[in-house]
Amino acid sequence: MDVAVAIVNYRTPKLVLSCLRSLLAERESLPGLRVVVVDNASGDDSVELLSSALLEAPYADWVSFLPQSLNGGFGWGNNQAILKLLNDTSPPDAILLLNPDTVVEPGAIGALVKDMENRPDAGAIGSQLVNEDGTLSGSAFRFPSVAREFDRGFGMSRVSKLLGIKPTLVPIGERGPMDWVTGASVLIRSATLRQVGLFDTGFFLYFEEVELMHRFAQAGWKCYHCPESRVVHVAGASTGVVDGKSKTKRVPPDYVFVSRHRYFALTGGWFRALLADCAWLLGCLLRLRARADVREERAAFLKVGFGATARDRQRAITRVGDPVGQAPFWMSAR
Repeated sequence: MDVAVAIVNYRTPKLVLSCLRSLLAERESLPGLRVVVVDNASGDDSVELLSSALLEAPYADWVSFLPQSLNGGFGWGNNQAILKLLNDTSPPDAILLLNPDTVVEPGAIGALVKDMENRPDAGAIGSQLVNEDGTLSGSAFRFPSVAREFDRGFGMSRVSKLLGIKPTLVPIGERGPMDWVTGASVLIRSATLRQVGLFDTGFFLYFEEVELMHRFAQAGWKCYHCPESRVVHVAGASTGVVDGKSKTKRVPPDYVFVSRHRYFALTGGWFRALLADCAWLLGCLLRLRARADVREERAAFLKVGFGATARDRQRAITRVGDPVGQAPFWMSAR
């Protein structure tokens, strides 16, 4: 199986080079492995640093650099790399989406490739993420639902179990078919992308891989989790938004709520998006003692507003054959 890697940089050039160094060992077992690094108009010294480094050994003959004039978001940036690869005269059989803030452990990509070769129904196979301290991180998930939004707002697992609400996070380390897997390290079959399309460019950041894998499921493709593929991930380093386990918490940016509205609208319609909002807010209000960060998130959510807009319900799926560099839908006039 011929495999290529897509990495999107935004102001993390040193992390990109660290990630690329970890891929050197993988090329011994996958000699045809190639990489496209996209820069999402970082506006710092990323382009200069990466342009110089990637023209020299040991990267010059297998890493391509694709700087962009705008920051279209995570999905849009990956689309640029995917379009370059799949529009090529020798397109890869599968593409590994890899965050710049990752370090691939030896054999990680080979494990994904082997798993995909043995699973003809696999549209995507995700790695097991590993924290910097060696502990395992959540890498496989269930699709968001109205009930899970209530659970997320309420924040009491005992009550959720009594109500029969399965959590979004699948128990860490499980293998097999999942609703969706992390976009930080996921191998996607090229044939699946040709059939279903690439990322929807109405998303700036967050929920874009969930919506993509929801389309995979609708088309009959499955997503799998491969614990044997281990990838160290510095959570939040490439996005600036830390995860829930971090010591320093911050209110999610507005685009997180906007992306959430868009996901529910595209996968279930405007009424389901409204129900999801109401369920989350109800869960928050029922908390006996809401932490300060929960209260701040609730205020930020109310500022963005309830439900989905007409734009949230309008699909903007990039297709193989589209030109590289087209502005994303979220940037178009409102």
